[in-house]
Amino acid sequence: MDKLTALYLRVSTEAQADEGYSLSAQAEKLEAYCKMKGLLRFERFVDGGFSGSNLSRPAMEELTRRIRAGEIERVVVYKLDRLSRSQKDTLFLIEDVFLPHGVDFVSINENIDTGSPYGRAMIGILSAFAQLERENIFLRTRMGMVERVKQGYWPGGGKIPFGYDYDPARGILVPNADADTVREIYARYLAGHSQNRIARDLGLKYEHLVTQILKRESNTGVICYKGETYQGRHEPLIDRETFARAQRRLRRTDRPRAAAGNKLLTGLLVCGHCGAKMRYQKWGNAGDKLVCYSRDRSKPHLVHDADCPNRGVMAREVEAVVVRDLCRLAAKPRHKSGRQTDGPACRRALDRAKHKLRRLYELYAEGEDEALREAINRAKTEQQRAERMLAEAEAQKAQRQEVSDARDALTTIGACWDTLPDERRQTLVRALVEKIVLQNDKIEVYYAFDAAEQTGATRAG
Repeated sequence: MDKLTALYLRVSTEAQADEGYSLSAQAEKLEAYCKMKGLLRFERFVDGGFSGSNLSRPAMEELTRRIRAGEIERVVVYKLDRLSRSQKDTLFLIEDVFLPHGVDFVSINENIDTGSPYGRAMIGILSAFAQLERENIFLRTRMGMVERVKQGYWPGGGKIPFGYDYDPARGILVPNADADTVREIYARYLAGHSQNRIARDLGLKYEHLVTQILKRESNTGVICYKGETYQGRHEPLIDRETFARAQRRLRRTDRPRAAAGNKLLTGLLVCGHCGAKMRYQKWGNAGDKLVCYSRDRSKPHLVHDADCPNRGVMAREVEAVVVRDLCRLAAKPRHKSGRQTDGPACRRALDRAKHKLRRLYELYAEGEDEALREAINRAKTEQQRAERMLAEAEAQKAQRQEVSDARDALTTIGACWDTLPDERRQTLVRALVEKIVLQNDKIEVYYAFDAAEQTGATRAG
């Protein structure tokens, strides 16, 4: 069966007819082209009153079906935008429908004929421009989204944070019935509860959900987008200080998970000879012994020194020393820290320095002057000094809060250690202890707070 030449015609408005795009005008030009080329077998495919913004048109769908059925050898249009006003759709038809089925494409107005090398080159150029336009659209969309986030609106898309709903009319997050659960999670975690216990007590399905909520900075009223943080318009569920305290505790406890049962010090033990980790090992009827992985060799990648002389120590002896030392610290009266830098005063000093420098720059712009240049350099130095003082004040504040949290945990240890379940004991110890270094019978406990009491050195009794 001889294949047909398909004449595709489209008009969407009366205005297009007035501009010479009427169906009859298109048909006249297309048929004249066929006669000139000696193409006697042709058929019209007409979409009257359909937009070219998409391919959902009856005649276009019929044309595509018959091309795939092998009935068409050529598609001719009067002008490229009659096929589609979307460059993406035009290229889809040419590259994914016409060419794979051996169908040539001709646009009379643009002098495009994919049956010729020139016509195929033109399609390549169109493809390049289409790709450029797609990239520009992506860039504009992303820039628009960044601007939206800068103004404090939620970017949309993805999963809405637990504790919030999304209000599309206002473009922001709004607290929902789970907001109090989020606040309770932070309160319980800072009180020393583990993520697993919090999930269980609050009826949450996964322990990991608790960790996700604790790490989600959007709970403080900010928006994190593409690696940057912006002030959001939504109501915070917790304050910044609560979030910072939770992150400090997460960093301290982000170690191998404490083992079940009575293995109190798992993840905290380090060999004082070779620096390898140490683990609990069943030691007959005597209980557990703490052994260096270099000597145990059950995990070759943890071996630091195959000839490590650390002979290990019984776990109950080390645990007793650690608990005794923690109770000793709990019994000590709290003392005020030494000299403290006034944070608000540092902030005011930095604001003054910035304002002064900005004013000097304005004066310098009005008229360059050597004295002003020297004043600017002095103001820069003053601003840098104010920034250092503010950073020191904020670091001191964080350290004081960390010590306060640790002291609260110590109070719990001193008051009711004997009545606490194993999991609670493990959680408290891991919150307070940075590491425990064992060198035969020498035990060094490194605490996660208070530099004056950073190291406690004792011997197993």
